[in-house]
Amino acid sequence: MEEKNQEINEEAVENGNFNDNLHGENLTDRVKVLSPGMTVVKRFFRSKLSIFGLAVLIFLFAFSFIGPLFSPWSANGGTVKDTSSPSYNYTYNTIAYTGPDGETYYAYNVVIDEYGNYSSLDGISGKHWLGTDVDGNDVLTRLMFGGRVSLTIGFIVIILETILGCILGGLAGYFGGWVDQLIMRIVDVLSCIPTLPILLILSAIFDNIVDISKLYFIMMFITLIGWVGIARLVRGQILSLREQEFMLAAKCSGLSTGKKIFKHLIPNIIPQLVVSMTMGLGSVILMEATLGYLGLGAPLGTATWGNIIQLAQQERFRNFYPNIWLGAGVCITLAILAFNFVGDGLRDAFDPKMKR
Repeated sequence: MEEKNQEINEEAVENGNFNDNLHGENLTDRVKVLSPGMTVVKRFFRSKLSIFGLAVLIFLFAFSFIGPLFSPWSANGGTVKDTSSPSYNYTYNTIAYTGPDGETYYAYNVVIDEYGNYSSLDGISGKHWLGTDVDGNDVLTRLMFGGRVSLTIGFIVIILETILGCILGGLAGYFGGWVDQLIMRIVDVLSCIPTLPILLILSAIFDNIVDISKLYFIMMFITLIGWVGIARLVRGQILSLREQEFMLAAKCSGLSTGKKIFKHLIPNIIPQLVVSMTMGLGSVILMEATLGYLGLGAPLGTATWGNIIQLAQQERFRNFYPNIWLGAGVCITLAILAFNFVGDGLRDAFDPKMKR
C-alpha cells in the first residue's frame, strides 16, 4: 500500500500537480468516504423544506413537553385556574331580549355574573398571552398540554401500527400461499370499513366512559385500522427480497424462519418504514383532532388539540374569541406539514438514485 501511495505521489510530481499533494499528504488519505448514514443525513439537509419541517417539529416538541415547566399556570401535570379571571366566576345562561321589530329573541351561552351583569372572557394580556377559557384556564398553557397528549397519541399509535404491520406483512410476504391469502383478505376487509361511522358507533358505546381510558379505546381502534398500509408495504418489499442471494445464504446456514424475517428481511426495509411512519404521524394527529372536534375523542376536560378546537363549533367563540381555539388549529396544521416535509426529505435521502 505504501509503495502504491509513493507511486501516486511521484506521478503527481512528474505531472506538476503539486496542489494535489500539499504538505506531503498521500492523495488516497485525502479521499473522504461517507458512511451510508452520513450520506442520508447529507441528502436530507439539502432540502430546505426538510430543514423547515425538522425545525418546526423541534419547536412543537419543546413547546409541548418543556414549555409547561416554565408556565406559571401549570402544576401537577395540568393547568391551574386563574381565580381572578372573569370566566372563573361567571356561568353560562340563556337570556331573552326584545329585538328592533318587537319580537322576543333568545341568546345562548352568554356569560353573566351573579349580579346579572354581562362580561367577557379574559382576552390577550401580559398575564395571559392567549387569554383564558370558560373555566379560567390559561389558553397557552392548555395548548402546551394539548400538544403533549396529541403528539404522544400519534407516536404510540404509529409505533403499534408499525409493529403489527411488520409482523403480519412479513409473514404474508415470506410464506406466501394460504398465509398470504388469509392476511391479505383481512387487509382488504379492514380497508373497506367506513371509519367515521364506526367511530360514531364506538363513541355511543363508550359514551359513559368519562375518564382517560376512553382515549385508550380510541387509540386501539385507530391502530386496528391503520396497520394495513404498513402490512402492504412490508409484504411487497419482502416478496422482492426473499429470492435475493443473501437470503439463499441465510437459508443454507440453517437460520430459523423468525431470524430470516426479522434479522435479515425487515432491516432491509427500515428506510421505507421510517418514511411511512413519518408520513403516517401527521395522519394520526389529524384523526385525533377530528375525533376531538366531533366530541368522539378524549373526555371533555382533557387537554388535546382536538378538544380545544371543538369550541369553534359555538358561534360565540368562533366569532368573538378566536384566541381560544385558533392556536390549536395552527399547531395541528404545522405538525402535519412538518411531518410531511420530513417524510418527503427522508424518502429522497434514502433513494439510492439521488445524486450526491
